[in-house]
Amino acid sequence: MSAVDPAAAANAAEPDTAQWYRHFGTVDAPGNSACYAEWSVGIADDPELLRRIDQWPHNKRQPLLMLAAARFLGAQVGPYADFRAFLDTHWADVSRTVLSRATQTNETGRCATLLPSLAQIAAESGRPLALIEVGASAGLNLYPDRYGYEYATSAGTTRLAPAGAAPGGYPVLACTVTGPAPLPDGLPAVVWRAGIDLNPLDVRNPDDVAWLEALIWPEQEFRRERLRRALEVARADPPLLVAGDLNDRLTALAAQAPPDATLVVFHSAVLAYLDAAARARFRGTMAQLASDRGCHWLSNEGHTVVMQADGSSVVPEMDDARLRGRFLLLHNGTPVAITGPHGQSLEWL
Repeated sequence: MSAVDPAAAANAAEPDTAQWYRHFGTVDAPGNSACYAEWSVGIADDPELLRRIDQWPHNKRQPLLMLAAARFLGAQVGPYADFRAFLDTHWADVSRTVLSRATQTNETGRCATLLPSLAQIAAESGRPLALIEVGASAGLNLYPDRYGYEYATSAGTTRLAPAGAAPGGYPVLACTVTGPAPLPDGLPAVVWRAGIDLNPLDVRNPDDVAWLEALIWPEQEFRRERLRRALEVARADPPLLVAGDLNDRLTALAAQAPPDATLVVFHSAVLAYLDAAARARFRGTMAQLASDRGCHWLSNEGHTVVMQADGSSVVPEMDDARLRGRFLLLHNGTPVAITGPHGQSLEWL
């Protein structure tokens, strides 16, 4: 008879929402935010609060969305008891924010995990890149050529900077690298960039910017600072952002890309918001774009961004025990790396 982990068995017996918050509080948040770890475990142990959360649609019960909504409305870092009291006082506003917003985390750090693949695609094609990000939020990840990078490897640190840019005028994205990642010597040329989002955020709108800041986890001031610098880059040259469903808008937007550029469609933490049928449709669209114009596809997704209501797996290519809260980066459907969800690490496969 095999041994059974009592804690795992207890978690498995919990309602879905409790499991979701406990996983976030014990796997995703530790090492990133002690505050979110404490709050999420507290919610998982709070039947009354879980009852309220379960009144929202399934895709609105996501831990990060609920926590960001509270932070957006003024919840301060502190003990769970204080946070719980804030929720009691402001529950109507928290609920309204959750139902009207989405977790549009525009984490520019993810560019550090995408850049080696983007540079490799540009080098092998011998042409500049045209970029489309689906689930683009404010479009900040459409500027990988305008950010700085620091890749820490066992052999030392590789530093890259955008040509002609003044130091301090752009964010510098730090990433720890293991494995034989093809780190580039320079940044690829990007001649066209566009994004799709259900509700694009405007880098010039103070309310949208406040929401982007609320999505950054407590205690991570370095992420807030690089967000602000990335916003400056985007404000100087706002991206083309199209509102709508990615499955409805992608083909037409791709047709606008310059034909003499290599088209790359990419996304991070997006497919979890689609059900299995919509993900299958998206894969079909990408196959068609690859056939029609040699489009490349970079997918950077994790298992636990949103628990699937239909029980399907967003990342069937790798077991969750291997990822442990991280993302899997695929190039044209082939796994190439395991990445930190905020771009903090790159484990090349």
